[in-house]
Amino acid sequence: MNRAPRAERARFRDLLAAERIKLLSLRSTPAVLAGTALVVLGVNANSARSNADRLAGQAWPEPSGTSFDALRTAFVDPAWQLLVVVLAVLGGSTLFGEYASGLLRTTFAAVPARGHVVLAKAALVTVLATVLGGFVSGASFWLTQALLRDHGGRALDDPGAARAVLAGALIAPVCALIGLAVGATVRHTAGSVGAALAVLLLLPALLQGERHRWVAELAHLLPLNAFRRLVTDPSHEDTLGRYVSSVPEAWCVYGAWALGAVVLAVGMVRRRSA
Repeated sequence: MNRAPRAERARFRDLLAAERIKLLSLRSTPAVLAGTALVVLGVNANSARSNADRLAGQAWPEPSGTSFDALRTAFVDPAWQLLVVVLAVLGGSTLFGEYASGLLRTTFAAVPARGHVVLAKAALVTVLATVLGGFVSGASFWLTQALLRDHGGRALDDPGAARAVLAGALIAPVCALIGLAVGATVRHTAGSVGAALAVLLLLPALLQGERHRWVAELAHLLPLNAFRRLVTDPSHEDTLGRYVSSVPEAWCVYGAWALGAVVLAVGMVRRRSA
């Protein structure tokens, strides 16, 4: 008796290829990412140039201990806040966009292993965000420190410099995965964007202040605060306040948010209907 042929199980590399086509086939995606990278570089370069002009116009050097952190000019808050928000929205769009269009039902009909689909999405946005973050971080460091070469600009082998560049590269995939988890949880475009903004920008703003240690400890658990810790020059750690987290703790925050985001995204998609 002839048996019906068994359906071939989708291989993970096939899922990756499918997700890559869905994400990068839209012309707007590369354009938005390229535009964001240029804006970040422009803001950081402008900060470095302004500081160079200010220092060049001083009649005497600033006293020791009061000089600005040249390393941080490569990681200006407004520029990097823009980058991480864009990447969070990109990560979330791989899910909330398909929920909104109904494409996810087709995807799950073709690939019932929902967890594998989410893991493929997570792998793709991680690679894409890491490449973009690495480029922006490295280019920002090179450009800003070249502009500040006569005013305390850092080299890559200076203390804390390589760590800062790596932290700038890795904050990008962390925030992209956070966006993916938010998209899996909220499943609505406006709601997902709002939730991502709340997690990445609103919470750090609310948990400011040095009056209570427990507030500072909670703030240390947020990804952007860990990023600020890692990109600060070791000689300027006093600018971080009275309660300062350690470098290993900041790296652990990166890893915990990334892992937790993937686990949450897989769990939410498995548990809820499309």
